[in-house]
Amino acid sequence: MNKKYKVAIIGYGWAATAHIAAINATTNAEVCAIWSSRTLDSEELSRKHGSKITAYTDLQKMLTSPEVQIVDITSYPNQHAEQFIAAVRAGKHVIIEKPLAIEWSEILAMKKAADESGAKVCVCFECRWSSQFLATKAVLDAGLIGSVHYGEVDYYHGIGPWYGQYRWNTKRELGGSALLTAGCHALDALLLCIGGDVEEVTSYSAQSQNAVFKPYEYATTSTTLLRFANGAVGKSAAVVDCLQPYYFHSHLVGSEGSILDNKFHSQKLNGLNRHAWSQLSMQMLDSGDVDDHPYQSQFQAFFDALEQGKDMPLTSFADGFATHRVIAAADQSAAEKRPVKISEIPVA
Repeated sequence: MNKKYKVAIIGYGWAATAHIAAINATTNAEVCAIWSSRTLDSEELSRKHGSKITAYTDLQKMLTSPEVQIVDITSYPNQHAEQFIAAVRAGKHVIIEKPLAIEWSEILAMKKAADESGAKVCVCFECRWSSQFLATKAVLDAGLIGSVHYGEVDYYHGIGPWYGQYRWNTKRELGGSALLTAGCHALDALLLCIGGDVEEVTSYSAQSQNAVFKPYEYATTSTTLLRFANGAVGKSAAVVDCLQPYYFHSHLVGSEGSILDNKFHSQKLNGLNRHAWSQLSMQMLDSGDVDDHPYQSQFQAFFDALEQGKDMPLTSFADGFATHRVIAAADQSAAEKRPVKISEIPVA
């Protein structure tokens, strides 16, 4: 391969392997470097991933390489802020896994660095690029259910010792909260579907009594209520201590109909049975496995936007920042046991 954009990966774990395959499958980018705290073999990496890759253990050396144009951050969440700021100050565009960071103060520092550098950023809220939410948003944009006044999008995924992420996810400094560690995907999708600004957030948290979830240093279930400036209300549950199959639930209620997961009903379509749902032929999000996530579509859109000198559609830094601001309000609400106005969360 000899593609236009050369991408360097920070971290070489589970998410990184999915990112590398997705990047190399795009039409205009390829992975050229990988930094890891472990010593890796360049030739072995190149053979495995199908592009010429240089392995680094010196992060600054990789960031200052003139070959690298884009840096993809897949490291632990508590390392994101420092690595992101170093990358944009080195003149690189950035792909970054969720969450942006664990602490809101770190995200504010990242925003300042990104604004000053002019870097383009892709935040891995890739569920916006899934079949489920591309189709859902298309139905909304076509006006088939009218104006949405209520929505709920919920994330159910038991992250126990049977799941690789568990070994570090239990730590507060790495997982953060039920929303930050995984439920952010659902809250982000709710914001996408309802649109408009959030005014106030109320969140409640709880934790399973099952012994396998005891090591968690933070509440592993939360439910968050949102009041939007346009009058709509919403709810997003983040449940990472459930014992059930993975489920990414959505229910959106509008003035002309509703969408329930992969089904809908619309008053705008003549002849429909009002006692039965119509089916949407979407692929539901049904796995937390990064290999099943729609990274390739998202990354292709990012590289195409770079070629056009535009911000990333759907999942730019501004989009990710807005979602994390609501998460910050939700986690503050749960901690302080009171409603939190979004204006209480600073933007600078």
